[in-house]
Amino acid sequence: MKQKYAIIRDDEQQKLIVREYAELDKEMMSLLCEEFYPLEKIKVALQEDAQAVINAIRTNNMYPPTLFAQAIAEAITGLFAEDGNPSAELFFDDKELFNQDIVLPGEESPEDVEEDVDVDELLDDDEDADDDDFEDDKVLKELKSTLQVADDDSDDGDDSA
Repeated sequence: MKQKYAIIRDDEQQKLIVREYAELDKEMMSLLCEEFYPLEKIKVALQEDAQAVINAIRTNNMYPPTLFAQAIAEAITGLFAEDGNPSAELFFDDKELFNQDIVLPGEESPEDVEEDVDVDELLDDDEDADDDDFEDDKVLKELKSTLQVADDDSDDGDDSA
């Protein structure tokens, strides 16, 4: 699904407006959500960091994915720059989410991980390995069961009464 975010800084009403659109029909964007934020709240978040801006714009009605939210936070930072535009439009395609490697804080990116393991070696059967440990007869003989067959319940097959 394609999405568009329109971000407008309204200095007259002291609000930041974020509108979320989605392509519900082919080549036609429909308004999904519109949120208003006090400019003061956004300015305070901008003094902290990008994550604070993301936290400030996320609501129950508008909760963009992290990759989209980061781009929106960057656009908001640009709106409040000294010579920034009063509005911005961002376009996203959900396909982008699936084509990117997402790295969470504290994790290594896929490029940083060394791949010394050959996949073919993992898939080959190792003839020297004893893979049949689960079929060891000794394990079955040592198995103790709490179930016992009662002597008088034996099934003789004689059902003539």
